[in-house]
Amino acid sequence: MGPRVAYVLKAFGRTSETFITNEIHLLEQLGLPLRLFSLKTLAGQKKHGSLAAIQSPVSYLPEADELSDFSFARWLWRNLPKFAAAHRRVAAAKPALYAGVLAEALAMCVRYRAHWWSLPRKVFFKEFLQAGWIADRLREEPEVVHLHAHFCHGATTVTMFAARLAELPFSFTAHAKDIYLGELNPGDLLPLKMSRAEFAVTCTGANKTHLDSIRPVGAAPVHAIYHGLDTELFAPARAAESHPPRILSVGRFVEKKGFTYLVDACAQLRDRGHQFECVIVGGADAYQAKVEKAIADHRLEGIVKLRNAVTQEELRGIYAGSSIFALPCQVLDNGDRDGIPNVLAEAMAMRLAVVSTNISGIPEIVESGRNGILVPPRDAAALANALAGLLDEPARRRQLGVAARATILDVFDSRRNTRTLAELFFERIGRPEPAGREAVSCSR
Repeated sequence: MGPRVAYVLKAFGRTSETFITNEIHLLEQLGLPLRLFSLKTLAGQKKHGSLAAIQSPVSYLPEADELSDFSFARWLWRNLPKFAAAHRRVAAAKPALYAGVLAEALAMCVRYRAHWWSLPRKVFFKEFLQAGWIADRLREEPEVVHLHAHFCHGATTVTMFAARLAELPFSFTAHAKDIYLGELNPGDLLPLKMSRAEFAVTCTGANKTHLDSIRPVGAAPVHAIYHGLDTELFAPARAAESHPPRILSVGRFVEKKGFTYLVDACAQLRDRGHQFECVIVGGADAYQAKVEKAIADHRLEGIVKLRNAVTQEELRGIYAGSSIFALPCQVLDNGDRDGIPNVLAEAMAMRLAVVSTNISGIPEIVESGRNGILVPPRDAAALANALAGLLDEPARRRQLGVAARATILDVFDSRRNTRTLAELFFERIGRPEPAGREAVSCSR
């Protein structure tokens, strides 16, 4: 068996992280041998088609309790036995190395406290336990020669520890809030990770600019590689638009999506006499109650409807019957934000006219007035005006939609973008010898 790259994920198969499962599937098609580790096991997730197609072996770590649910002593009593055998084996094999990594994890618990008087941050010890479990598995899998983590906070901390214990190189992909929320990478932790990684990947030019600004001298480069999407799955379908026209929005019910501003804009559209419906599709989260309250306050129950998360295949049909896609993203006070929301690219690929906001990486694919419309964040009136113009002008909707799909084909095609990522891995592990049949070509 040839060299493999091990992916370390917080939760393999999460419905809202289709960009990761699509990436893994396409890397397999490009001939990259992978091994997957998932820190959590999820239940009740919608399963996209690409998830079922993944062939790489997956190991789920023992379920660790949330630290906030117990005192640290009780947490250790409940969870240490799940990881103890693996840690004994790793420690016995390389005692000095093990002691050094343990010492660093304990030092981080103190070093990265919120304040000098705060209690130690216990999460680093939990991540050390998870890292030891992975390192123990890697002792039996010498074909794994490189580790890669998705999201640059918890999963990358685990990967950094595991890489040290296994004496392997690692890299990571940074996305959105994991980059900008200081509590997820306190102090100089993110620059430390960048200094130790072989390389870092991020999904927007805006993210790359930020990461380059904090990258330590001599640290490996940051590569901006768009997630991309399957432009064959998300292709315009011959489906009649709904009547009245449907405004569609998709995303987890979290504050940074700005759904309450969309509800406010819908109230303004109704008051102006526009005929339309609005459907918001998303996974349940704490912010959903605020969205439901906004709908009730405006008495929009018959116009604005919420739907639970669906698979990509189901979502394609919802796009096909919609007229406009709206996603009024915002930057929160704590810095949390989207990069380039995949659903925005999906809607553009489906040739929908899109309305979004001029924040983060969104202007990298939406040029206002040419292939979509951008409005300021937290501005329901501007959003309503943009939507009103599109409701009134079907020809303009079609024009923007055609330009939107052309943009996605040019810069967001997953086959092309994943090939760029694959080359970074092949440079480090070499190309596997063809076995039986050639890898599937991903050229356009």
